[in-house]
Amino acid sequence: MREVTPTRSAALELADERRLMRQGYEFLDEKRVLLATEMLRQLRAYRERSERVAAELKLAVGALATAVERHGLDDLQVYPVPPVPTSSPASDRKRFLGVPLLTIGAFAETASVPPQAIDPSPEARACRAAFERLLRAAAEMGVVAGNLYRLAREYRRTERRAKALENVLLPEVEEAMKRIDEQLDTLDREDTIRARWSRGDGARPSS
Repeated sequence: MREVTPTRSAALELADERRLMRQGYEFLDEKRVLLATEMLRQLRAYRERSERVAAELKLAVGALATAVERHGLDDLQVYPVPPVPTSSPASDRKRFLGVPLLTIGAFAETASVPPQAIDPSPEARACRAAFERLLRAAAEMGVVAGNLYRLAREYRRTERRAKALENVLLPEVEEAMKRIDEQLDTLDREDTIRARWSRGDGARPSS
């Protein structure tokens, strides 16, 4: 509970402070709504990508089983793979209420081709392509998951600030203003009584 000297200027300062706090609370409350709306949008995107990952995983498992049946596990493990791209996939970064949001773009295609296999087969190539699609889908899902994490963290931070204003700071200012008004009213009544007594309009208060 704050201690404030009961003066008119203190009452005006508290009134200004309360007005600014209310404006701050309204801003934070609106920010919470906007963050929640964006979180729902990102959550829908995450579910879509999660379903895609599940579908690609199912296809990859089937392609792996077919390739193992064709080559055997030992031969498939040494099947040539394409060179790993040296650059990361293109991504677009934007800010939403100060929160960085990423959108993954196209993956860089490798210019070189993998070494020729001793026993090439369409089954092995299909297995490799299936796992490439799976990795890309998982990367896209991971980017959206990161967006959700950052949005949720900012929402919790905004929620704490809004609740601090609503439940702690604003009530403290309201209580301080109430005490000042009561004390100023008491001082005004005492001044009125003194003025009347000094003019002889009333009986002198007994000690």
